[in-house]
Amino acid sequence: MPPSVTPFENLPPNAVGHFRLLFYAAVLSITNYLRRLASESPAPKLFPFLEGYERELRGCIPAEIDASAGPRWWREQIKLWEQQTTARLPLRALVRSLELTNEELTALMLAGLVEEDIRFGSLFAALQEPLTARRPCLGLVAALSSGEENRGELKDWWQVVQRLVQAGLVVVENQTAPRAEWVLRVPNVLWDVIRGRASAEISHNCKIVPHDEFPPLKKLVLDVELLNQLARLPAAMASGQLDAVIVRGMADSGRRSVMGSLARSLRRDLLFCDYHIQNNSADEVWQVIGPLATLTGVLPVIAVDPAPGETIELPPLKGYRGPIGIIMRSEGGVKGKIVEQALTLTLKPPSPDHRESVWQTTLGEHSGPDLETIVNRFLLPLGNVHRAARIATTYALLERREEVTTADVQQACRSLNRQKLDTLAQRLVVSGGWSDLVLNDGTTQELLELECRCRQREKLLVNLGPAFHNTLNCGVRALFNGPSGTGKTLAAKILAAVLQTDVYRVDLASVVNKYIGETEKNLSQLLARAEELDVILLIDEGDALMTNRTDVKSANDRYANLETNYLLQRLETYQGIVIVTTNAGNRIDTAFQRRFDVIIDFQPPDAYERLLIWQHHLPSKNNVSAGCLQEIAHQCALIGGQIRNAALYASLLALADGREEEINDADLETAVQREYRKAGASYPFQKQIIANGHEDALEKFLAEIG
Repeated sequence: MPPSVTPFENLPPNAVGHFRLLFYAAVLSITNYLRRLASESPAPKLFPFLEGYERELRGCIPAEIDASAGPRWWREQIKLWEQQTTARLPLRALVRSLELTNEELTALMLAGLVEEDIRFGSLFAALQEPLTARRPCLGLVAALSSGEENRGELKDWWQVVQRLVQAGLVVVENQTAPRAEWVLRVPNVLWDVIRGRASAEISHNCKIVPHDEFPPLKKLVLDVELLNQLARLPAAMASGQLDAVIVRGMADSGRRSVMGSLARSLRRDLLFCDYHIQNNSADEVWQVIGPLATLTGVLPVIAVDPAPGETIELPPLKGYRGPIGIIMRSEGGVKGKIVEQALTLTLKPPSPDHRESVWQTTLGEHSGPDLETIVNRFLLPLGNVHRAARIATTYALLERREEVTTADVQQACRSLNRQKLDTLAQRLVVSGGWSDLVLNDGTTQELLELECRCRQREKLLVNLGPAFHNTLNCGVRALFNGPSGTGKTLAAKILAAVLQTDVYRVDLASVVNKYIGETEKNLSQLLARAEELDVILLIDEGDALMTNRTDVKSANDRYANLETNYLLQRLETYQGIVIVTTNAGNRIDTAFQRRFDVIIDFQPPDAYERLLIWQHHLPSKNNVSAGCLQEIAHQCALIGGQIRNAALYASLLALADGREEEINDADLETAVQREYRKAGASYPFQKQIIANGHEDALEKFLAEIG
């Protein structure tokens, strides 16, 4: 290349061109260093690959520039090139933000040279013998980056790379070695950004999201007061008045969209990172978030998920000076220097108008006459509304229908539930209606009132007097109390069926944990997921968690009381429908009873109700006489669960004897006697049972000897 033509004229005015100039600046520091070594103790050239680099450099640097002045001239030309380049240059942004010196910038490039040309590994290994590392050590980087102007001075090697290490730009691989022998490495994700080939996917829990994927602030579906607050935030964040913006709310409630819209207002992309997944401040991903944000100009947003009563201390973001975003649920807290000047915003559950707007927008032309029912029935966060609407549209199209129905949305919500809740609770199959449940009139009426409360739980809030202001939410808390087998679980399933929703039963064995704080954490996760998916949560035998608080006589008593106190508070703020069943209502803490909106007692059935239950469970075609059935219903005080088991066993006896759908009196009496035997009770019938239609063996024997 002729000297009159500079190398910069052919370089693209972007990050790639900038990287190339700084790469050659680092190579130039190496060739000058080797030249100085050769002048002090002549030795044969051991690195012929450098000759190619030197030829390129000689073709770029004017002949009148002395070799020793080459690095200074090169840096001056880089500054001139930068002044003429308007594109965002990651390394220029880094230098300006952290006020890096030329020496530190050269040290950073030297630490990453081997990533571009493997031959530099052999050079470093030879220059730092007896070390065998193919990456440069701290002492070598300091010597190479010092420059001709610092020749002969006693150099503080650590000072050259100290800020690079502290900012997370350079990683030390052998910190137990003497400091001068520390082997330096630039994290791959940072090096990719430096050389202009950044990837959106940093790790499985950290990625960059372009700001244009989020709506402008004014188009967010939020209440007016919150939108006005958000409109003032970008200026405060840009001016440095705020260290952090914390957005609280349910998962999928739009927290991430709010932060993305703020980033869009700042004309910055969003760097989203799940801190609760890695939960380790020493993790390399966490270490690079700060320098990565500085290099790319993104807004770092950290998702944290503290347990109830837990406060997570967020370590500082190395190598970053600017605001951050934090999204979290309503429980727990955060602390640390990076949140000293933080503003907290809380996203409330969306109003019906907001939900209708999102349903309408997402469904588009597939919206149908069921839209009003869908809006009122599915009280989902806006993020889940988006997902459910898209999946429901797919279900409708598979059925060759253009309009989405309530059934499509219910099936779509069930798909979301499987992904988020099936690992924490068991979904029960629901069907039928209230006519399938045989109870006394009082209990049936209370269940109908509970259904009404569930259907109107949102509208009820706007039709109350001022004394209820901010004291109620959309949650419905019901307690089903009664002996086992009286229909409590069946009632919960039928309630879910008539409400067209799913019911999930909680296995308390998977929730209660012997370790301190784990039970509350499990409960928090379970309740939060159920709340976000708007399903009915059924806690069987809930008295195990809601027992009366005791006097503290041991550490176990104290922690048991803590679990009870947490559940008390969480139920009060719960936004969904939760049903607790118990057969020991007297053991439940009175504070819990006050917090239940509905308490329904399930009584054992009387003779008439038992007859109806028998008729519901026996096959329509049977050979059971009316007198036998009435006698059993009158004399055998079985509960619903026992009647179900007896009907099942009687059907099995008939099938075993080759009599399909032909249950007779003997089958039924044998099955009933079996239930009494299981319960350890005396069978009330005085006559002998004729098993499976055969004569009793004792009567046959007496007849023969008579």
